[in-house]
Amino acid sequence: MSIFKYYNLAKNKLFPINRSITGNGLRRTLKIIKKEFPKLKIYKVKSGSKVFDWKIPPEWNVSEAFVIDKYNKKIIDFKKNNLHLVGYSTSLNKFLSKKELFPRLHSLPKQSNAIPYVTSYYNKYWGFCLTHKDKVKFNKKYKNSDKFKVVIKSNFNSKGHMNYGELIIKGKSKQEILISTYVCHPSMANNELSGPIVSMLLINYFRKKNIEKTLRFIFVPETIGAIAYLNKNLSYLKKNVIGGYNLSCIGDERQHSFMFSKYGNTPSDKAIVEAYKKLKIKYKKYSFLLDRGSSERHYCSPGVDLPIASIFRTKYGRYPEYHTSLDNFNLVTQKGINGGFKVAKKAIEILLKKIIPKNIILCEPQMNKTGLYHALSTTEMKQSTKNYMNFLQYSDGNNDLNDISKILNISNVLTKKIYYKLKRNNLII
Repeated sequence: MSIFKYYNLAKNKLFPINRSITGNGLRRTLKIIKKEFPKLKIYKVKSGSKVFDWKIPPEWNVSEAFVIDKYNKKIIDFKKNNLHLVGYSTSLNKFLSKKELFPRLHSLPKQSNAIPYVTSYYNKYWGFCLTHKDKVKFNKKYKNSDKFKVVIKSNFNSKGHMNYGELIIKGKSKQEILISTYVCHPSMANNELSGPIVSMLLINYFRKKNIEKTLRFIFVPETIGAIAYLNKNLSYLKKNVIGGYNLSCIGDERQHSFMFSKYGNTPSDKAIVEAYKKLKIKYKKYSFLLDRGSSERHYCSPGVDLPIASIFRTKYGRYPEYHTSLDNFNLVTQKGINGGFKVAKKAIEILLKKIIPKNIILCEPQMNKTGLYHALSTTEMKQSTKNYMNFLQYSDGNNDLNDISKILNISNVLTKKIYYKLKRNNLII
């Protein structure tokens, strides 16, 4: 029932909205999600704010954009399809010749019926997008000297904001699992709305459960939103996040796939592989080195180094409808969404059950304060002391108890005893 509900919410209410990395469309999207989940908190970051090496751009809004030909016919209209306007286009109101206008018309020669999605967030530009079929007709129909009225009513507010949403489902532990998706693209179903649909399904499912670890869901603009979120929360996230996933392009029926985190050795990487095996699903794996392109780039950046992998159905850039008007709800189905949801849910459930010890103390703790270290400094160290010290060495958030048991070559029973003793002494979480 919830799949039908959130699928139709996205299809009927969210899909038509002109979203971007800032602006009214982004806010409206978050407010619609908040109506479903009142605990979602919507935050704002001022335009011009420095976030690491980036700056939040001016807030961009557009009311209308169109091209009128010499017969007074509107031949391109943003109101008919918001992909017709290049994202973050500057305002314009003037007559241009075909020769002047034609280079600003973007199309895809190999996909003649698709309107491409084009943006220019950080460079001043204006332009329109249309199907290549229509561009060819345009070229044949008009002379180079023919005049066109070109109108773009857009606004850049340097005192505006960028928004993002956050919802936390509290668990028993301080340890957290981060689930990230983005809400910044206009009318595209798989690339944009499949991630938020699956995130809503996951929130609806887990909010009714008594869970061990805390789940943190964020709805951010891609790239700049993730960077701004990290800029504000990094120290907390590094201390508490033991795993998580970026959800994108997770709603078609063609295949299942995922992308490893940077080194492919985190609990998130292990849990998603285990999830596919448990569900008996064939999957394709992608390399962070060769194939990254979404917000996983930022979560795994040097100095950030969060254990975040990505889950897809067909990965972005690997299906023909990607970043075009053909990415619609014919491509994204309830069956496809359900498949993506099941995989993400299973991976999260696996992470929730795993005990993944993480050091609280920076550098090696002074163990004699705890009574766990041998009393005298001799050439011989008790095996129990070695076990404690070795356990702490591998409590870096990359290993669960089973991993540590194998590394230390001790039994699972002994490993668990060591874990609880170190936890009672406030050395690990």
